Order: sequence, then C-alpha cells, then structure tokens
Amino acid sequence: MIKLKGLSKFFEEHPDIKVVIFAGKGGLGKTTCSAALAYHAAVNEGRNVLCFSTDPQASLSDIFERDLFGKGVVEVAPNLNVVEIDADKRIAEYQEEIRNKIKEMYGMDELPPEIDEYISSTSAEPAMYESATYDAMAELVAEGSYDLYIFDMPPFGHGVRMVAMAEILTAWVEKLAEAREEARKYEAVAATLRGSKVSEDEILKELMLIRDKMKAFTDLLVDSRKTAFFMVLVPESMAILDTERALEMFNDLGITLSGVVLNRVYPRELLEDPSIPDFLKNKIKGQDEYLEEIKDKFGDYLVAVLPTYEREPKGLEMLKRVAHDLMFSKLTI
Repeated sequence: MIKLKGLSKFFEEHPDIKVVIFAGKGGLGKTTCSAALAYHAAVNEGRNVLCFSTDPQASLSDIFERDLFGKGVVEVAPNLNVVEIDADKRIAEYQEEIRNKIKEMYGMDELPPEIDEYISSTSAEPAMYESATYDAMAELVAEGSYDLYIFDMPPFGHGVRMVAMAEILTAWVEKLAEAREEARKYEAVAATLRGSKVSEDEILKELMLIRDKMKAFTDLLVDSRKTAFFMVLVPESMAILDTERALEMFNDLGITLSGVVLNRVYPRELLEDPSIPDFLKNKIKGQDEYLEEIKDKFGDYLVAVLPTYEREPKGLEMLKRVAHDLMFSKLTI
C-alpha cells in the first residue's frame, strides 16, 4: 500500500517553483488538476496565479462556468486569473503583423498576391498551432506579472513535445539571426563605399528579441528547480501505456518528471455499501488490476490520488474539494 503526501508536500520541498505543467492525453483530468491547483494557490495561499489553457474545446470555461475563450486574462476569483487562448486568432494576428511589416519595410501599399498567398497558407502548417501556443506561453511568463503560472497543456505529445519544438524554434531563429548579421556586414561595407549612414537593422533586432524570449522560456521549462511537470492518468490500460511512453519522452529530452496524479479512482469503501448496484461493484473491483500495475510502474512518481466524484468538478465549490484532495491526498492504493 502506498500512502501519498499530496502536492502540498512537493511544493514545500520545492519552494522556487514558478511554472507548473499538467501533461497527458485528453480527457484524463489535466484541466481539472490545473484549475484546482490554481484555486488552491490563489484562494488558500493568496498567491497571484495565472492558469493558462490552449484547449480549443474551452475546458477552463466549462470548469469555471465562465465564457473565457479568446477573452484574454480574466480574474475569476481574487488572485485567480485565467486565460484561454484562441490559437487560430493569434495566428491570424501574427500573419497580419507580418504583412504590415513587409509593407512598411519595402514601402508597399499592397503585398504581391503570391506573397500574401504564402503568408495565408502558413496557418495550415502542422506546427503553427503549437508555435502560437508556445509564443503565447513565453510572452506571458516574460511579462513576469504573476507568482505562479499553471499550464493546462494540449495533448500533442503530452506537452513534452512542446519543449523539443521550443529548442528547434530557438535554433532556427539563431540561424536566421546569423544569416542576417552576415548580410548586415555586406550592407555596412556598401554603405561605407557610398558614404551613407547604415540604418539600424530592425529585422535583426526583432530576431534577437524573439531568440532571447524563446531561450529564456525554454531554459525555464527544463529547470526542475523552477518548473514542475505532472502527468495525469486514470486506472485504464491505454492511459498506463501512454504514461509509460511519456516517461520515455521525458528521459530523452532530459526533463525531470515531478510526479504523477492518479485521477478517477473509486474508493473501495463503496463495496461495503449494500445499496450500490452490481455494475458499480464490478467496476470498482476491475480497477484493482490497473492500480497494482500503476503502483508497480509509477509508484515512485505518485503524488496524489483523486476520487471519482459524484458530480462533475465544475464551479468554485467543487474546485475547492478537488484542490483539497490534490494538495492533501488522503486516498491510498
């Protein structure tokens, strides 16, 4: 039997944590855990918290029972701020920004059709959604307005792929900056021969700013003293297999997994209630095999177990309950 300490003990032992990321496949409870931790840190501890989601299904809106999607940062309770990014809108804004910069640089009133078509087509690129998500996360953290940032990650690669992509993006921007720096040297020589003044390279300046922002955020994500990654799983075979694969991804990227939160566990005490139906008894007993497997494979990582609640964890009152169970886990497996 494993007796769990809950997330409160983890944060006592890691007081410098600035970013918390809940990862895992969709439908396992990442959003619930993100919202519950945000509630506890903001309401019970008085910390200024930002809870961030990129889920196009607007899950945080559902849990907080507020229309949050694409509305920017919204305070849903004292110190508890929530933002549900509309990645498609962000991509469209970014494309428009590129159009305006090109027109400004080259003194154009209108872009050539082929250039405009190319810019529009970038929204279909597979990595564009993730890039927009990553950029929004990096921007919020760079502002430094909050004590704690909690990210409910979309299920692409458990959010772990986000870190790998961040490193690729950083390297790509650095290569662009190097190429632009070389071009600038030739421009400087030509300007000297013409006797004209070399203007500040706005393109290079912006590339360097992007690079610095990305590098700072990537460094923060892989720093286990400041960033905590938690996997969320449920007692089912596919979830267990998926978590195993995620652990391999963590190891390959050199990321420290902070812990595993086991969600939707039926308390065995229910078996003592003669009024519960047989199908529920069978479901409770059927979890035993998976719980044993979870203990065997992830026992060292388990930090909290959340029960199956009698109703959906929506609204601040239910989040208060989930937050208590997450922070001070009483269940044992």
